[in-house]
Amino acid sequence: MIVLTINKFFTDLSDTVYTDPHTEDPQDHMTKQALKDLSESLANTVFVPVLKAGTKHGALAEIADSFVNAGKVAPEFRDSVFASLAEREGKMSTGMQYGVAIPHAKTDVVGRLATLVALSPAGIDFDSIDRAPACVFVATLSPRADANSHIKFLAEVSRQLSNRRIREQLCAAKTREEMINAICGDPTE
Repeated sequence: MIVLTINKFFTDLSDTVYTDPHTEDPQDHMTKQALKDLSESLANTVFVPVLKAGTKHGALAEIADSFVNAGKVAPEFRDSVFASLAEREGKMSTGMQYGVAIPHAKTDVVGRLATLVALSPAGIDFDSIDRAPACVFVATLSPRADANSHIKFLAEVSRQLSNRRIREQLCAAKTREEMINAICGDPTE
């Protein structure tokens, strides 16, 4: 029952977020204020321009390492974070569509939402809905007591990533600033 509910949530999220993968105008998805708010929420996000991993297991390990290296998770909890991400992934793949994966987990080792955006130029088989390799990873760790912040963050970022042009610009990014700009564009334009 829980797996079916989770599957329905992500199917509904995917249907809502990925309504038009060929939309060219990011403003079709978000208002300028919403883009500014998203930019502010990305300020504390960990950005990894190039994941070196070539497998799902390796990507999850590298994501856990990146949270530790950025100071979002204490080093002694790295294995716990990896185990939480792998356990969640084992229940149902978080590979969505159009090369996007959203690995996430609830854990007691973070006091507030921790977020990460990573790129894999070569792509990684993530058992995605459309069977496309994942090139963009949007990962979250949230406290067990926090039921909604990761959903809001994932929905905001996923809304932007439904735009093919934004995904292409993001995949071409080489730095944190380029990644943020690709996701948010210039909210003052």
